[in-house]
Amino acid sequence: MRIAYFDCFSGISGDMVLGALVDLGVPLSQIQAGVASLGLSEVEITSEIVKKNGFRAVQVRINHPPEHKHRHLHHIEAMIDAGDQLTPGAKELAKRIFSLIGIAEAKMHGTTIQKVHFHEVGAIDSIADIVGTAIGFDALGIERFESSPVPTGRGSVRIAHGLVSIPAPATAELLCGAEIAPCDIEQEMTTPTGAAILKATVSQFGPWPAMRLEAIGCGAGTRDLTERANLLRIAIGEADAASGLSAAASAIPSEADRVTVIDTNVDDSPPEDLATCVTKLFAAGALDVYQIPCVMKKGRSGVQLTVICQPNDAPALEQIVLTQTTTIGLRRYPADRRKLIRREVVLQTSLGPIRAKAVKLGSGRERMMVEHEDAAAVAERGQVSMSDVRQAAAIAWGNQTFGG
Repeated sequence: MRIAYFDCFSGISGDMVLGALVDLGVPLSQIQAGVASLGLSEVEITSEIVKKNGFRAVQVRINHPPEHKHRHLHHIEAMIDAGDQLTPGAKELAKRIFSLIGIAEAKMHGTTIQKVHFHEVGAIDSIADIVGTAIGFDALGIERFESSPVPTGRGSVRIAHGLVSIPAPATAELLCGAEIAPCDIEQEMTTPTGAAILKATVSQFGPWPAMRLEAIGCGAGTRDLTERANLLRIAIGEADAASGLSAAASAIPSEADRVTVIDTNVDDSPPEDLATCVTKLFAAGALDVYQIPCVMKKGRSGVQLTVICQPNDAPALEQIVLTQTTTIGLRRYPADRRKLIRREVVLQTSLGPIRAKAVKLGSGRERMMVEHEDAAAVAERGQVSMSDVRQAAAIAWGNQTFGG
């Protein structure tokens, strides 16, 4: 299995990743051609060897004419789809990175991913950084990504929406699930682009993985720091499948994050009260809530109530559990989560349009699941069974996927 390890001792940004990839041997001409095929022929990508606190690294620069446009996600995805010098793997990774940025921005601004304006990350240099990164990792044939803990820096930074504390809101959202390293440097050490690259690729944070080390690439940041060399190291090597994911599992596109699990056991809450509690938990942002029958002390029947949530939502959800049930205590612990890459689709069925989710299974295969609310509404409207709706959706999915 081919592994890439991000050694983020000075943080991570898009140009640092691109510089490290060029240092690892990815041809600059290949990156240039891929970016130009997006309709960005005026962009010139150059690289040079620089010294950061005495250490050698590659610095990449993106040169382009001034522009003042703001792009939406669909604009950027259309550019990527039109890139005839990009492989399917590079296109998929680039779109995944931009999609994660869009999701984070939409959450921060209380809007939908379709309406998000990509400001800094939609600029030409950021597009070149992200697409170039996708080209590089695809060219190197990386199957698994791991990373060191990530320093964010501290202080404040000015973005399109004004002055914000470090890490910037979108960066912080993208780093949920990552291991954060302590850092007292008054600089932005990790950018939204760098955080999004980690979010889209890394399945585990920690020390260097066991592998047969092949090469190390060093990419330079733009700033010169007095405290440390401002560079990112990316190490690549080969590892036995047994030391990480199996080869079959690693071939399935997925993303990793960290969630918080809250659970408690209760034996004296009426079922109706627990049902109300579950409703309130979902309304407050819980990712999942479930109940498991259990036998408690003195042989009393009880229920284990479990809540899965984002770490930032845990305090509010704990308050709901403590006030809406009769429990007098609960447990909280972090859990690593691996998720299949999903996308939303609208199936044009014989019964009308139905929304569904499609998850990627690798090798171009996908699995489809209809949205229950849509299916129930279609069944009610057409006076047919849910089985009929699902069958119609399966036919539409087959026609869309296989051209039947």
